[in-house]
Amino acid sequence: MCLLLGPNGVGKTLLLKRLQNYASKNSFTEMEDVPATIPTVGTNLANININKRKELTVRELGGTMAPIWPSYFSDASIIIFVIDASNRVQISAACIELLSVLSAEPLQQASVLILLNKIDMPRTMKLGELKYLLRLEDLQRTAPQPITVLETSARNGQGLSEVVRWLAENTKGSNNGS
Repeated sequence: MCLLLGPNGVGKTLLLKRLQNYASKNSFTEMEDVPATIPTVGTNLANININKRKELTVRELGGTMAPIWPSYFSDASIIIFVIDASNRVQISAACIELLSVLSAEPLQQASVLILLNKIDMPRTMKLGELKYLLRLEDLQRTAPQPITVLETSARNGQGLSEVVRWLAENTKGSNNGS
């Protein structure tokens, strides 16, 4: 099981919809119109075909549910943590939530993908600035989990092929990624 986490408004729902669409078309080259989304209050659950032999169950947890995210940790082998790269105000709160997720005992063996999303937006912070503010190099060096950082735009599809490739490499087994 993969948990899709992050603060409110970072693009988790759109990312999940894009990954589901990829599963049916096997490509991001023909991006359809941006589907409408509303803030997730609760969870969204989706099975995504990563390739012909791997299917992954992804559970998106709304940002407002952060206080109860830990109740879902025991089933997760993969964590995708999404951060809005264009929202300077939210960076410190996102960092605190990320640290809380990384320090959770049930997630010590989970593979972690940090997505710096919305890189297509005006005033997006540069990768170096984000790495500095989030102390990503320190996290990658000291966290027990393997951590990968990618830049994405769920809106225009930039970086999503790399997300699918990472998921394929980190999904265990051939059924639901458990």
